[in-house]
Amino acid sequence: MDTTDKQVAKALLSIRAVFLRPGEPFTWASGIKSPIYCDNRLILTAPAVRDLVENALADTVKSAYPTAEVLMGTATAGIAHAAIAGHILGLPMGYVRSGAKDHGRQNRIEGRLEPGQKVVVVEDLISTAGSCIETAQALRDAGAEVLGIASIFTYGMKAGLERLEKAGLQNISLTNLDAVAAAGVEAGYITDREAAQVLAFRDNPSDESWIGGTKEQ
Repeated sequence: MDTTDKQVAKALLSIRAVFLRPGEPFTWASGIKSPIYCDNRLILTAPAVRDLVENALADTVKSAYPTAEVLMGTATAGIAHAAIAGHILGLPMGYVRSGAKDHGRQNRIEGRLEPGQKVVVVEDLISTAGSCIETAQALRDAGAEVLGIASIFTYGMKAGLERLEKAGLQNISLTNLDAVAAAGVEAGYITDREAAQVLAFRDNPSDESWIGGTKEQ
């Protein structure tokens, strides 16, 4: 039986939530060219994959963060996943805005959060880890104890891993770029050579030599 990371990788590829396209790279807002594009919002419109992912998120929270009292989603992509996983676990949930509202009560954290409560941040995708670190800091500033992060997919980029470590945050992802690349080869979406290109990108996104093939050692 496939491990969770492989099951989720296959599921994301099956609904095209993840595109692997080394020969025609995508361009990020930063200008960096990428052989992969991930849109985990598509999980919500694929009931079978949604069930797999949300139950796996709930299992991750139960096993890795058994004392969790509240789930908090990152805005906006983590909100629905925090809500569904929270429902499965019978836990309250809320979410953290990217910035405080400029009207009403000017909340940044939506949903009830008491000082000292133990919180798990739910994120859909981690690249440089900026959004989940900002979310965790907002929760800490509000007096919460942030146990860590449960995410669906991580690129495993060095910069993101280093930023998480510096922030004192543990992240546990359901799947990762290695699993997705391997599943892509197995399903015939990409070749072994293209998988190597994908992983070379992960190792150094700013070095575009992967576009012409794997980096020389």
